Amino acid sequence: MIHCVLHDPQDSVAVVVVEGVKAGTRLTGLILDEDRTITLPCVQDIPLGHKVALKDMAAGDTVIKYGTDIGRVVQPIRKGEHAHVHNIKTKRW
Repeated sequence: MIHCVLHDPQDSVAVVVVEGVKAGTRLTGLILDEDRTITLPCVQDIPLGHKVALKDMAAGDTVIKYGTDIGRVVQPIRKGEHAHVHNIKTKRW
């Protein structure tokens, strides 16, 4: 089962594409640009359509989703954690 998707292997987050992702789940992610999968631990519940961190990120790091800069980390995020508006902010404002 594919739990999350990303485009580029250099992405720092992937988008969860199934309902009910719970902490403790071993996630399978599909790298769309390479048609291959990766696995990672899920350490927090993550809602459908939200992001999961693919690596540890520190405050100030740039977040890459689908090969595009989508913002900066405002509080540390560990691999497998929920990455969303509570720990990522846009660089536009």
